[in-house]
Amino acid sequence: MLYNILIPLMDEYSFLNLFQYITFRSFGALATALVIAWVVGEPFIRWMQRLQSQGQPIRNDGPESHLKKQGTPTMGGLLILFSLTLSSILWMKLSSGFVWLALGLTLSYGLIGGIDDYLKLSKQNSKGLSGHWKLILQSVFAAIAAYALYQMTDPIVDIPFLATQWDMGWWYILFVMFVLIGTSNAVNLTDGLDGLAVTPTIMVAMTFAVIVYLTGHIHFAHYLLIPHVPGAGELSVFCAAMVGACLGFLWFNTYPAQVFMGDVGSLALGGGLGFVACAVHQQILLVIAGGIFVLETVSVIVQVTSFKMTGKRVFRMAPIHHHYELKGWPEPKVIVRFWIISFLLALITLATLKIR
Repeated sequence: MLYNILIPLMDEYSFLNLFQYITFRSFGALATALVIAWVVGEPFIRWMQRLQSQGQPIRNDGPESHLKKQGTPTMGGLLILFSLTLSSILWMKLSSGFVWLALGLTLSYGLIGGIDDYLKLSKQNSKGLSGHWKLILQSVFAAIAAYALYQMTDPIVDIPFLATQWDMGWWYILFVMFVLIGTSNAVNLTDGLDGLAVTPTIMVAMTFAVIVYLTGHIHFAHYLLIPHVPGAGELSVFCAAMVGACLGFLWFNTYPAQVFMGDVGSLALGGGLGFVACAVHQQILLVIAGGIFVLETVSVIVQVTSFKMTGKRVFRMAPIHHHYELKGWPEPKVIVRFWIISFLLALITLATLKIR
């Protein structure tokens, strides 16, 4: 919005030339989202406490240390979505179809998560929206986004290390749907400890802020042998706003959390990250950068498969962060060690851009 308002005045006020640069507007989006989350955070939490007299329902079969969290308000993801959306619109080019699609999918998945959280709170149990309905709604919104991307970009997947692309044709729509739904649910599974999901989200969003900027710049893209997607660089503003919103939320969500993210945040953030990766054809790099999310998801799949086939559990509890809790690791130790792994994976992901 600021771009559209101020650029026409550039001839009269030369310093407004800064708003032409995606890097400047990305930093502005990050700072704005962070400040919004900080300022709104405390009043928002007090409001949630008034609305949620009993707070988020805590699973009885989880680690006993979690029972003391009973009464902590949830749906803190609304704070993230508010900061992310307002900051993105403020700093983006209003003509950017990529950013509008990213925001649309993120908010749509946030709506699904919001319904889930509301049902959990109203019924005071941890079940919420049935998995069947959740998958249907996710698939509908994913199909719309996937078809839009199919119309806007080439149906290709970049293959790291080989400097080549796989043209999937119509199958690309189904593949994008799989990535969007999978990433959304993976972040949701990771959101089980204070700050555990939000910091890897920050790492992945920062990583992709760089990747989408390079992808949208024709000279950088050709030099690095990655697909050039005209207009995709504007997604850097969206990624930066996500980083700022998540940092602001982490201020209140770090151990011991004043508020939980809830599905309204985790499903939305996962969907947003998945869309960004698909928009620039870097789904494989998303697997590397989001390795913590992949690990959490695989641990659940292994646990369920093993129990159904053999009656035995591989982990003490899944997702895997609960396994380490039950082994005796204090919650902060689990969280920080997963953060460190996420940081290393982000560095590895960026390094792959030079290994072509």
